[in-house]
Amino acid sequence: MKKKFAIIVLLSSIFSFAQVSIGTSTPNASAILDVNSNEKGFLPPRMTTTARNAITSPAVGLTIYNTDLKCWDTYNGKRWINLSTITSTDVYSPSGLVWMDRNLGASQVATSSSDFNAFGSLFQWGRAADGHQLINWTSATAGTPQTATTTTGPVNTNTPSPAANFIKATSSPYDWRNPQNNNLWQGVNGTNNPCPSGYRIPTQVEWQAEINSWTSQNTAGAFASPLKLPFNNLYRASDDGLLYDNSYGCYWSSTIISTVNGIKSYGLTFTTIDAQVTDKYRGDAFGVRCIKD
Repeated sequence: MKKKFAIIVLLSSIFSFAQVSIGTSTPNASAILDVNSNEKGFLPPRMTTTARNAITSPAVGLTIYNTDLKCWDTYNGKRWINLSTITSTDVYSPSGLVWMDRNLGASQVATSSSDFNAFGSLFQWGRAADGHQLINWTSATAGTPQTATTTTGPVNTNTPSPAANFIKATSSPYDWRNPQNNNLWQGVNGTNNPCPSGYRIPTQVEWQAEINSWTSQNTAGAFASPLKLPFNNLYRASDDGLLYDNSYGCYWSSTIISTVNGIKSYGLTFTTIDAQVTDKYRGDAFGVRCIKD
């Protein structure tokens, strides 16, 4: 009995420090487990979404096959990620959320805070990608709308005519729409959601989580984050003009707020000295960074 116990202890000790291989006598040096077969595959735990969500304190990297979604899911420390939907243009943030790697309408990921090729489009809150958002950026301090015409608001439809015009909002509540509509950018099924399929406008809470994860709450921290947010200026509703100061970043959220001046929406803004998510007039045009639903 003592000999059997000693052998078990010895084998346990060996396998605690050695590689384990199945189907091969020469496991890869980088693998603790190397499985090789030309006839059979690896079968992970299979479960429904409900069963997956019932796992208590899942470890970072825990992976299962989701029988509801017919895909692999892995836990990233914050949330379960559907691996079949991850694309080359996705980035993960410390908050556990998955974002697009560039601003909507941008031609590239930002290489610096002032990379104007990464500024992208500027949207009035709740408007569709109808052309009004398009900006011809020629430098970090120069850009013009691709359509020169502006329309003095307010208007009563989701799609103004002509659609590509930027709509001035020169009086309270400084919204391009009258009456106001609070449901245009809510979730992936929002009426005017401008993001690609499966993406949406982030909420106020999600933007605040990003700010909290930055190394510094300012322009430098915004660019140093995995999202590499550049300062992208804004387009003012009151006087139809671009605001430049080489350090001002403006990004919309989908969250609304009621104020004495009417309904406004939260937006992320950052400068060289601070970053915050505060209420903004919907007629102003900010950048959009889409988040995966």
